[in-house]
Amino acid sequence: MARIVCFGELLLRLTAPGRELLLQTPTLDVHVGGAEANVAVGLARLGHQTAMASRVAGNALGDAATGYLRRHGVDTSGVAVAEGRMGLYFLSPGAGLRASEIVYDREASSFALAGPGDFDWDRLLDGAAMLHLSGITPALGQSSAELAVAAAEAAADRGVPISFDGNYRAQLWNRWDSDPRTILGQLVGRAEILFGNHRDISLLLGSEFGGDGEERRREAAEAAFEAFPGLRLIASTARHVVDADAHRISARIDSRDGAFQTEEVAVAGIVDRIGAGDAFAAGILHGVRLGRGLDWTVRAGLALTALKHSLPGDSSLFGPDDIEAFLSGELDVRR
Repeated sequence: MARIVCFGELLLRLTAPGRELLLQTPTLDVHVGGAEANVAVGLARLGHQTAMASRVAGNALGDAATGYLRRHGVDTSGVAVAEGRMGLYFLSPGAGLRASEIVYDREASSFALAGPGDFDWDRLLDGAAMLHLSGITPALGQSSAELAVAAAEAAADRGVPISFDGNYRAQLWNRWDSDPRTILGQLVGRAEILFGNHRDISLLLGSEFGGDGEERRREAAEAAFEAFPGLRLIASTARHVVDADAHRISARIDSRDGAFQTEEVAVAGIVDRIGAGDAFAAGILHGVRLGRGLDWTVRAGLALTALKHSLPGDSSLFGPDDIEAFLSGELDVRR
């Protein structure tokens, strides 16, 4: 089975325990994260060969991050050790009507200091079936934006299909004199699969699209297909937040020839919602790699999204049997 290569920054997440505010007590829980790494882990747990391309600090923090990926079956031979620090982010989990809050601390990280010439794409993409990127890398700064575009160009030059998750992070883009529409447009223009909703498409095309109703969502998808001829699939979720503990989520996938949208599922008793979008991406790519139809593929993505809310940490650690159990409605103890 050919490898799926995921390219982006490995991070450490420091989380206030329980439902506390940051440093309400002097304790933080640590998890390994990063959007692209989460997809690599999620796919590896589903039985796919995955590899991570990144840079980490040459210290115990970098070792811990790469060790986490290896434990879950991800090839880390493409993760270089370089000067700089580990990127961090801090999470205060939401509770009731208080939303979760994230504080980024990623300045001058080993990955953020990298440039387009720091990665050997001939080696990293050798035998790759797909390259997965996200909009977080170009949001880190001008050098990282050039790096993301160089990665996409390298894949396109070698005939490696690209999946791209918009993952728009306003806090990161607003830190520098950025042009997200132009930069993200260059990346989506080289992608076959886009993870993004009507808001992402509105940003890319400079036109306002609504998300109310299947017809409006299809209108946004068709506009994206027209603007980006290489796109063949667009997948997204829609989330209705009741409070921090209860959400309603549906999922949708569009091809050039049709679409499939799921019913909403109620997700209650939420343990951790971080990484749910990456779990969705892993589920969609799982269905695509297996050659499954649009309906099964999008329901598999929704299954992993919903299940991720039950699990602390950033990554989906579920396997194919967990997807099938969810799709069959099996909620009782599995003995």
